[in-house]
Amino acid sequence: MGLFGNNDKKIIAELCKKSEDISNDITNEIDELLVELKSDYEENSAVVSEFSELVNELKSKLTPDDAKKLLEFSSKLSKVKRCAKKGVDAVREIARDQRKATRETIREYQEYLYV
Repeated sequence: MGLFGNNDKKIIAELCKKSEDISNDITNEIDELLVELKSDYEENSAVVSEFSELVNELKSKLTPDDAKKLLEFSSKLSKVKRCAKKGVDAVREIARDQRKATRETIREYQEYLYV
């Protein structure tokens, strides 16, 4: 005789299916966000180097104070680029962790179903 009756197994199977559907929806949303974020990042990743080139061209034509301000702004822009890259990497990790959690949850439900 099994640990669970037919009614219990049916409830567990329904919970498994519902959990899997919810997890898959979350995974799809995260994946869509990652694709959009990566696309935006790649589209704009060259802006910092283009701006740095512009700064180098303009630096000699500006007053020392203005040149300093422009270089500081360029440095801040580089930091923004690093933050954006870290954001893309973080969402990639979240997507991976979500897929892993979904697989583990389904496996645990399956263990209960076939005990």
